[in-house]
Parts: sequence; structure tokens; C-alpha cells
Amino acid sequence: MTLNLVLMLSLAAVGGLLAHAVRLPPMVGFLGAGFVLAGTGVDRTPALDAVADLGVVLLLFAIGLKLDVRVLGRREVLGVSVVHAVLTGVLALTLLAGAGAVGVGLLADAEPADLVLVALALSFSSTVVAVKVLEEHNATRALHGRTTIGILVVQDLVAVVLMSAVGGEAPHWWAPALLLLVPASWPARRLLDRLDHGELLTLVGVGLAVVPGYALFDAAGLGGDVGALAVGLLLSPSGRAEELAKSVFSVKELLLVAFFLSVGLNGAPDASGIVLALALVALVPVKTALYGVLLRASGFRVRTATRSALSLASFSEFALIVVAAGVAAGGLAPDWLVVVSTAVAVSFVVTTVASAAVDRVSTVVTRRVPDPARLHPEEQPVDLRHADALVLGMGRLGRAATRRLVDEYGLRVTGVDSDSARAGDLFAEGLHVVEGDATDPLFWARVTDEGTVRLVLLAMPFHGSNLAALEQLQRSGFGGSVTAVTRYDEEISQLVERAAVVGLYDAAGAELADRAVRTAGPGLS
Repeated sequence: MTLNLVLMLSLAAVGGLLAHAVRLPPMVGFLGAGFVLAGTGVDRTPALDAVADLGVVLLLFAIGLKLDVRVLGRREVLGVSVVHAVLTGVLALTLLAGAGAVGVGLLADAEPADLVLVALALSFSSTVVAVKVLEEHNATRALHGRTTIGILVVQDLVAVVLMSAVGGEAPHWWAPALLLLVPASWPARRLLDRLDHGELLTLVGVGLAVVPGYALFDAAGLGGDVGALAVGLLLSPSGRAEELAKSVFSVKELLLVAFFLSVGLNGAPDASGIVLALALVALVPVKTALYGVLLRASGFRVRTATRSALSLASFSEFALIVVAAGVAAGGLAPDWLVVVSTAVAVSFVVTTVASAAVDRVSTVVTRRVPDPARLHPEEQPVDLRHADALVLGMGRLGRAATRRLVDEYGLRVTGVDSDSARAGDLFAEGLHVVEGDATDPLFWARVTDEGTVRLVLLAMPFHGSNLAALEQLQRSGFGGSVTAVTRYDEEISQLVERAAVVGLYDAAGAELADRAVRTAGPGLS
């Protein structure tokens, strides 16, 4: 490891700690560390760029593992993506043309085609920042989270096409052969399903993301990042997809530190470039408001639309890649990359700071803007007025608990699950299951009840989700009985004061003993 890389990572750690101390997301500190390093003359290293690239690859791979491809064709995804790109591009082009008319810096000699390229690049939103914001709020499976990720995927695909057009290079003749990955994904999913729960699963997953994902698509001229996303999508039907996404989480988090450092290391522009960069950042609140308007028009409640819009506010890392391609092709002056890098970095800071106050912002907007008259199907009210019990999480554990509560105790039970396909299948089987993310405040804002629910069972597979749902229950004023399931002893202390706790393996052991006795017959003593 080079001395420069050690210095960079050390300063990133300091920046992250300082940001945390003032209650800002750590990525703000990482960006600041990059600016400091650039200002002191420290050069970026190939090792840092390689680590940053790998972090983005794993991020997109994890998105693919959790993405339902059917989301991409929905009106609130495809329609909003296209309309927003056109309107934002026109606004950015108008701003650039106006600044060029008065002779501002780089714009004085810019060709119209160059301005169109920059305007289109600025219409994209950052996948890295948006997904980080969603993960920090545990909202990747919520309606606004799934919609945000769908919009980002559409934008990333458009960015790949744009980069190919700018570079003057069409995909290689053999690129259609990548369609063979579709049938090849079947044995790959079988392999994942057979692996043990451990480091081998993570290693194989990373290998699939990097080799058939990044390397093959990059060699074909289609963009390695999109390849990692595509492989994740192909592997998403696997029963181990969610576990694999969770296993690469910590690795991805560490590697993304290098990405934010690398953005800051592009340095700061001169005085005229700073003015231009800040003028571009002025587009951030405009594009955010435009997202909110379009999503509300798609039937989203104002609170939901606001959360999604804030996640999508920043400029995209793909803007840097597209502008870099324009510089390499000779159409843009090299100083454009520094200006756009500065605008992107500042937009990251603006977005992460705004996301920290998302609850307050969405509350203020909701008071001033009414919800649409026609609500999206997933925004309809959730009626719990005839339920005695609520089961949050309808996996194997939740299903078994629901059937026991119905069959043996005669309770009216409503189940909640964020997986729309699972919720639909269970509803068809006769269980009353609604689609929703119990960790999301927006779900609880849709709930209608008359105090009939007497008990709640937290049966989601991840402790953090159960804890978040418990907090939402407390905020809603629920006064009934809450029972939570845990896997590990260290999780008990976080739940025991607010809920009855059942150890998963303790409960499984008791059930195992009961079944063993029943199987052995009545003569067992």
C-alpha cells in the first residue's frame, strides 16, 4: 500500500469522524477530505481509483439483487425519468446558454453541441448518494425507495448510450452474445443456493459482479457498471439474493469511501469556474422540486414524493464520466471536468445535508401541498379496523405465526410484507396480507384503525428492521402487546424494554421438542 493511499484513507477517517460529530453523513467528511488533499497537492493514485470503481460496481450489483425489473416500466419510473430528463436538460441548457451570452469563463467559446452534452449530463442523479440515503433511512424496499432506484437504473442506461455516442464508439460486434448470460444465470443461481452461509457466498458474489458483470460488459463497450447491475438482476430470483446483498454491504461501504475521496480529489476550479459551478448547483433545488411535482402527478402522496425527490436531488457521478468522455473526444475543454466535479461534489453535500432533515422537510411540504385526488395503488389507505393482531414480515416465520394465530386462537390477523409478489401469493392462499414496508413512516401514515389491534408480532428477518418498526409503533401511540423475534443475545437489550422477546432458536427448540413428542406418540413418558 502506497504512502499516499495511507494518507488519503487516514484523512478520510478524520473527515468522517468530524462530519459525524456535527451530525452530518460521513460521506460529507470524505468529500471534504478529498478537497483538502487536492488543495495540498496530493495526487490521486491508481490504487484509489481501482478501489473506488470496485465500490461502485458492488453498489450497482447489490441494487440489481434487490430490484424487481417490472418496476422499470411503470409510469412513475419510466415516465418520470424521461419527462424529468427533458425538462432538466432544457433548464440546464438555458442556464448555460445565458451565462455564455455574457461571456462567463468556459462558456464564452463553447460550442452548442458541448453545452447540450453538459446539460444532459447534469440531468442525471447520483446512484451512489441516492442509495446511501435510502439505506441510511432503511427505505430501499419502500415505495419511494423502489421508485428512486428504478429511475436511477433508467438514467444509468441512458448515460451508457450517451457515453458511447460521445466517444464515437459503438458497442463491439459481439456485444449481443452477452444475452447468453440470461440462460447462464440459471446454473449460477443454483450454485448460490447450494453455498454455505459465509465468506464463500460473498466471494462468489463479488466474482460474478466483477467478471461476467463489469469485465465482460466493459470489454463489449456497454459500460462495466451497467454490467454489474445486469448480473445482479439476473441473480435476483435466487433464494440467496437478499442474503448475498447483505453480505456485500460492509465491503461496499468501505470501498465507497474511496469513491467520495476521488470526487474531491478532482480539485477546485479558478474563480470564474467556481462561479459557474455554483450557478450549476442552483439547479439542484429546481430539479428536486420537479421530481416532486412529477411523482405527485403519478399519484404519490406529497410526503412520499418529497422523500424520493430529496434522494434524487444531487448530480450524478455519471456526469463526471460523460464529461470526461467529452474531454477525451476533444469536444470539451479539460477545465470542464474540474467545474463539473466541483458542482457534483457540492450537490452531494447539499443532498446529504437535506436528507438528514427529510422528516422535517416532508412535513413542511405536506402542510402546504395537498395530496393528489387519485392515489397510486400502493398509496391507498391500509384498513386495520377489523384486525385483532398484526404480523410484520411474512416470511416462513411470519406465515407460520399467522396461521397459528388464526387456526388455534381464532384471531383476525393482518400480515404486512414489503414483497409485492409474496403479499399477493399469500392473499390468494386466504391470508389477509397487505403490501407495505413496516419500517417506513409513510406506511404508518396510511394506516386506519380504531384500536382493535391488541398484539403485534415483529417477524422480519433483520434485527434493524424489527427495531425500526418498533419505533414506528411507539410513535403511532400503539399501547398493545408487542413481541419480537431475535437471533442473537446482543439484540435482546435493544428490544427488551419495549417488547416481549422470543429467541428464534429458543422458539425453534421448543417447537422441535413438541413435534418430537407428538411423533413418538402418546406412550412416551
